[in-house]
Amino acid sequence: MKKRIILFSAFLLLYLFVFAIGEDLGHKVVPAKPGEQNENVRLIQEKLVQLSYLNTNPSGNYLEQTKAAVQHFQKDNQLNTSGIVDDETAALLNKIRFRELKAGMQSKAVALIQERLIEQGYLHSKATGNFKTQTVNAIKEFQKDNGIPETGIADVATQELLFTQSAVDKNEEPLAVTDGRTYDVQNIAFESKLRRASEGEAVKKVQARLKELGFFDGPISGYYMNQTVAAMKKFQSYNGLIADGLTDQNTWDVLFNQSDVVDSMSTPAPTPEPVLPKYAITVDVTNQAVLVYERDEKDQYTKLVRKMICSTGTKKTPSDVGDWVLNGRKAKWCYFPAYGSHAKFWTQINKYIAFHSVIYTQVDNMSLSVSSYNHLGHRASHGCIRLMVHDSKWIYDNIEKGTVVSIREDLPVDEELRNAIKKPALNKTVMLPVSTPEPTVEPVFKANEKPPMPLESLRKNSSGEAVFWLQSTLKEKGYYTGTITGSYYAGTVDAVKKFQKENNMYPSGTADVETLQALYHEVLQPEVAPTASIEVIPQMTPAPIALP
Repeated sequence: MKKRIILFSAFLLLYLFVFAIGEDLGHKVVPAKPGEQNENVRLIQEKLVQLSYLNTNPSGNYLEQTKAAVQHFQKDNQLNTSGIVDDETAALLNKIRFRELKAGMQSKAVALIQERLIEQGYLHSKATGNFKTQTVNAIKEFQKDNGIPETGIADVATQELLFTQSAVDKNEEPLAVTDGRTYDVQNIAFESKLRRASEGEAVKKVQARLKELGFFDGPISGYYMNQTVAAMKKFQSYNGLIADGLTDQNTWDVLFNQSDVVDSMSTPAPTPEPVLPKYAITVDVTNQAVLVYERDEKDQYTKLVRKMICSTGTKKTPSDVGDWVLNGRKAKWCYFPAYGSHAKFWTQINKYIAFHSVIYTQVDNMSLSVSSYNHLGHRASHGCIRLMVHDSKWIYDNIEKGTVVSIREDLPVDEELRNAIKKPALNKTVMLPVSTPEPTVEPVFKANEKPPMPLESLRKNSSGEAVFWLQSTLKEKGYYTGTITGSYYAGTVDAVKKFQKENNMYPSGTADVETLQALYHEVLQPEVAPTASIEVIPQMTPAPIALP
């Protein structure tokens, strides 16, 4: 197990920027007052539950219990205790993620901490929500292994660390204090790409870190100019990176979050040979699908190898459209503090969103949210890409650092694709999809060979190898733009109609035998044997016989 190192006290408090495992916190609470009943009130109640000010299920009704919880929150934070969520109270509710918890307290927030301690191997009892001796001792043990003061109190700093990937679990080596030559302590989340003329606090962090590693001797000015660019190029060359002087996410992670980072006193690492990732991924928001491609013989990602149903972000909290390069961060379980929920097989896409499974109410396979499962195929998340559990595990197991994920909202409706990825019913006894037969091996299409014979009429809702060949041929000829699935739906109907119109046939959308003969004309033409040449042997005229 790789050993990670921690620096104590002020240095830790100044530089430990927690990487939050969770979805984009798209829903923000807004002002509200007693008597209201709406979604915003429910969000306020969820936040109060998370912070242990409210201990009931959020109802969306702003009644006396909610008012009292708001007053308690306002009192603890030196606000006017009106019980009304005014602008100042709403702003603070959106900002604060944790509240200090200690022995004697009882709440759902305590239960969530206990669940996380159980998952990390520090607590060996049930998550009861009661903060008693066992929980105090588990917190102390966690704090000890993670190099923070052993108080037994779940203060804000302890909770922030507990709910991140950088938290050391009981099966790992505890963090140790050394002379400071190794620096895997901060796990600072990437903020934005930095280049010449960038400025701000992120630049100061980079300059301070480069100076710490011996590459930079200029002032910590917050201005990314020639001296910083030169220092960054040297750092990159020492650490086997492309020495372009830019601070992209890959460079940032090596600079701040890699335990074996090479400093200026060490031997430079060799520049690795560039290797293309095995896969590329497209998230199709229109059709709520995740498509995985492999490289073809030209090293282009065109070979579709996996199709998955998903839930992307809602229109209010959309998934981040664009191309994203995965940084390799993963977790078997993740926790969303804003919603008090969990998910399995988390693979980060960017700073805000990730691939992960459907939602669980706690770290327990039987606590799967049926609603979350039922919403697959529809926009439902706060920006993350939700998947069936086995699909999120496949991504967790197979998709590597450097893989490009393209999230797109501009792809056309593809009925063939949507039908190919329909989710099975949920077996609630085991909280897993009802088992389905293993998919048959995809047919092999070769453009210069004959299609499956004999030709038989194909129409909407047909399926099988003949439809696969039909779609493949139509796609090769430029008529079909959808996904080749072997199932005949609207996209195939439209493509057949286009072909029929251009070939002076009635555009029925049904691929009858006449249409198929025209489509496969080139490969169905019988080979014409060349006419055999017959050698003509001239007849010899007999010589005249002389008469006597």
